[in-house]
Amino acid sequence: MDAALAAPTATVRRTRALAVAATLALIALGLAWELWLAPTGRGTLALKVLPLFLPLPGLLRLRLYTYRWLSLGVWLYVAEGAMRAGSENGVSATLAVIEVAIALALFTTCCIHIRARLRAGAARAVAARALP
Repeated sequence: MDAALAAPTATVRRTRALAVAATLALIALGLAWELWLAPTGRGTLALKVLPLFLPLPGLLRLRLYTYRWLSLGVWLYVAEGAMRAGSENGVSATLAVIEVAIALALFTTCCIHIRARLRAGAARAVAARALP
């Protein structure tokens, strides 16, 4: 059976759902933060969520490459949240801590997804070699 045609495991399905949910949560948080809850300037910082729309199609289509680059790119949001959590007060500091938590959850989910996919691929390769 071709690896692309193999049905996704329960872990892969769960991590896809969590990765999509965390990405959408980061988008919602970024927009709410910069436009309504604690806007900075004229709301132009809301543009920081635009890159988060790029991985959504790849996440939904289970593209391993998307999970890999998203697990690296999400560190920009961790860094921003950590910086703002330490430099701002009140609602902004709380929102920054929430951003860090969501971004770390997204990173963890991507790592679990990648590991599950690589293990499944290795198991299929071993099984294919065992067949006569």
